[in-house]
Amino acid sequence: MNLDLTEEQRLIQETAREFATAELAPVAGQLDRGGDREIFYTNLRTLAELGFMGLNVRDQYGGAEAGVVAFSLAITELARACASTAVTVSVNNMVCEVIQALGSEEQKQAYIPKICSGEFLTGAFALTEAGAGSDPAGMVSTAVRDGDHWVINGSKLFISSAATAGVFVVWAVTEPKAPKGKGISVFLVDAGSDGLIIGKAEEKMGQHASTTNEVLFHNCRVPDHALMGTVNDGFRTAVTELSGGRIGIGSLGLGLGLAAMDLATRYTLERMQFGKKISEFQAIQWKIADRYTELEAARLLLMQAAFLKEQGRPFAKQTSMAKVFATEAANRACYDALQMLGGYGYTTDYPIERYARDARITTIYEGTSEIQRLIIARSILNEFS
Repeated sequence: MNLDLTEEQRLIQETAREFATAELAPVAGQLDRGGDREIFYTNLRTLAELGFMGLNVRDQYGGAEAGVVAFSLAITELARACASTAVTVSVNNMVCEVIQALGSEEQKQAYIPKICSGEFLTGAFALTEAGAGSDPAGMVSTAVRDGDHWVINGSKLFISSAATAGVFVVWAVTEPKAPKGKGISVFLVDAGSDGLIIGKAEEKMGQHASTTNEVLFHNCRVPDHALMGTVNDGFRTAVTELSGGRIGIGSLGLGLGLAAMDLATRYTLERMQFGKKISEFQAIQWKIADRYTELEAARLLLMQAAFLKEQGRPFAKQTSMAKVFATEAANRACYDALQMLGGYGYTTDYPIERYARDARITTIYEGTSEIQRLIIARSILNEFS
């Protein structure tokens, strides 16, 4: 694997960095405190115009065809400034990719260009339920065929971007008598469909500009052509296609960790204690050395996973390794950065406390660290057996 970036990858990375510095960073704190959401929406529309909503999507559907490595690079740069924007872009990309992988030609033409162009501000995944988070096969939402329609009932929790989504990718049980995980199908449900209800917004620890809502389905009727892929094969989709989303969240964590450590390291070169800069103390130097080493390792793991996916090779184990390592390294980086700033790190005068709050969820969504370790261990054990 050649670790040198291509000209296109470098251009995407630089464009994302410049946009994040000029447009996202100045308003991220304001949005975190509940500021004008129209600013957030405007930035998403601009990112769509720049091609960031379909980085691994074919040109015929309005995508950039830049690949998975470019996607990872872009999310890292956006997350350095605003994690809420980065996670929204990541989810939009994955919605497009899943539709591209599983949808009919009509479904691809109907939905992907609208997300890539910004006509649909966001897309959303409706997978998680109260009793089906780490265990999606345990979902109880149902879809029952009624003539040439399906009727969906149930509720979904913690759905990112639900309030602004133009389309929802929805999983539901279509064969209750099938073995666990075998009777689940996936549907495309338009926003505004009868029986689709956007529930309460969650009050979260971090990533405040990215809305997270409960989504309810009450006799929600969708046409038969809303079914995506093969009936009763949706769980495999959730396990395989969505694993690519872990590259996005790992990259988001990397961006947060780098932002925190960059700020803290600069601070140590200015802060004086005991008559010298605190960067001269070994305790501080070791934090800098350890955290940057881990973040560099995280970057390499993410690049490997992204490269394998881009090449069409098996990547599930590598994606889980990258996700668990990068997000846990990001949390350590944010908390060490806060420690390096001392009392100032605990105040809103510096964005370190926001980075720490935003980073905390990265070890939970798109599969918890515990689930990633199960996936990794099972893959290794299968290789030995």
